[in-house]
Amino acid sequence: MDKKCALICNPNSGNNDKSVLVKEFTKILAKKGYETIVFYTRYSSHAKKIVSGLQHMDLVVSLGGDGTFNEVVSGNLKRKDQLLLAHIPLGTTNDIGAVFGMGKDPLKNLKMVLDGVVKKLDICTLNDHPFVYVAGLGKFVDIAYDTPRKMKKKLGYFAYLINAVKSFYQKTKLFEVTYEVNGEVYRGYYSFMLICNASRMGGIEVFQDVKMDDGKFEVLFSNISTKKDIIKSLLLLKTTDISKASGFYYYKTDRINIKLSKKPIKHWCLDGEELSSNKLSYEIKVNKGINMLIPSKEVNKIFEK
Repeated sequence: MDKKCALICNPNSGNNDKSVLVKEFTKILAKKGYETIVFYTRYSSHAKKIVSGLQHMDLVVSLGGDGTFNEVVSGNLKRKDQLLLAHIPLGTTNDIGAVFGMGKDPLKNLKMVLDGVVKKLDICTLNDHPFVYVAGLGKFVDIAYDTPRKMKKKLGYFAYLINAVKSFYQKTKLFEVTYEVNGEVYRGYYSFMLICNASRMGGIEVFQDVKMDDGKFEVLFSNISTKKDIIKSLLLLKTTDISKASGFYYYKTDRINIKLSKKPIKHWCLDGEELSSNKLSYEIKVNKGINMLIPSKEVNKIFEK
């Protein structure tokens, strides 16, 4: 075998027996000519540290949730010689895997990836913090990182739904925002805002016809605050283009500057993980692309080039 693969495994993601899974992964990779070196993450940001310090690898496979993949991407962006990445989802919602056309079987997903194609994926940054597919602030956004890990392991996606119901009955607070996008300045009071480079987040299809390599991302602000309007907006996700619905403000851009009037109660969420920040001003932009090995299944749908 003349190719080397680094397998970055988060032992806390999903309910799979990681020792068995890693052995099967190693066998599959060997059949494709890869000698595999396995790394288990032990703490937050460990995957980032591992990838940034790797010697040359022909492939780096992330085995974990969306947060694990975010760390792998962040570590890769710190390198001068960026590596080819792949991601096999093991988390609770696995939005990235679903966008790429993957199912729930990790072994089948790995085989699909290894038989797939290399594409250039846009990566966005929020004040230089990379995110792969979503950054958000406000109502419901905190559910991703506030749901306890033990609860997610026991109940899976249902754990998020329980917390969403709790959030629904809590008072919705609006925060004052001034933002500049596409050469125009706006000011208003909003319940949440999303910055996305994918059609799906939180297990829900939010946007239509999103391309992950077009040098732009989707922006959605909402001033919806009443329970009645929240229910209406959730129903709209199934029947209407949310970007054209009342109470939502949609933009497609490669950069947005956001200024909060005061520190929000909740923190930003990046790819399902909490970003603690006391800053009031944020610059969000498309940074640069990374090379990814992904299944061929959804390529024509989610990539422009």
